Amino acid sequence: MTQPAKIRPLIGIPAGYRAFDSFHVHVTGDRNVLAVIEAADATPFIVPAVGDRLNIAETLAGLDGVLLTGGASNIEPHRYGGAPSRDGDLHDPLRDATTLPLTRAALDGGVPVFAMCRGMQELNVALGGTLHQYLHEVPGRFDHRRDRTKPFEEQAAPIHHITITPGGVLEGVTGVTEAMVNSLHGQGVDRPAPGTTVEAVADDSTIEGISVDGAHTFALGVQWHAEFAATSDPVSIALFAAFGDAARERAKRRAAA
Repeated sequence: MTQPAKIRPLIGIPAGYRAFDSFHVHVTGDRNVLAVIEAADATPFIVPAVGDRLNIAETLAGLDGVLLTGGASNIEPHRYGGAPSRDGDLHDPLRDATTLPLTRAALDGGVPVFAMCRGMQELNVALGGTLHQYLHEVPGRFDHRRDRTKPFEEQAAPIHHITITPGGVLEGVTGVTEAMVNSLHGQGVDRPAPGTTVEAVADDSTIEGISVDGAHTFALGVQWHAEFAATSDPVSIALFAAFGDAARERAKRRAAA
């Protein structure tokens, strides 16, 4: 008897917009792409950072999930009512103009969303939350930025402890209430958005995970880069597996429609 073809979900990865030589390019890290393929068992699709030129409804109609990734830039502070940023801070207005409305539409439409690092900050801002622009200057907080003097593999290695809320969404996905995670971010969640729940915190009270209340599918953000250990770390494996499973369920529904 012929086995039915395996449904492979399509995961959208919003790109950053960067200058490269004499050109501008739409980019995402290869580890994001590989994590979707190898850990979520899905097919990646790069969503260009074109702002309101993107037809969000048509885009989401063809996607089974959205992966919001980290990036070198920070969200423009006017997006959440923050003070003007300092000279030299890197921003990506086209990425903001793409990801924020895309995230809201994905959540409204029941499309699974997994957000990491800058992506978790996008999730929070998209829903009305705010950010610490310079987290290391907040009294009592650690310096969560990466040490660029070290080899990248050391920069991406687990470096600090987090406590995961018992009985929460993140604990339900990972099966643990504490973990060690990497730390490569200069900003962080200040005020969690209305309709979200804090799922994890670092030992300095920095928010390390949020979920979207009442979501009918996977809708979770983590402050660390889970993609760096997507096939080796049990917590990262569990996150991408659950995200992939949620995307497969959507793919099945789309195929049956």
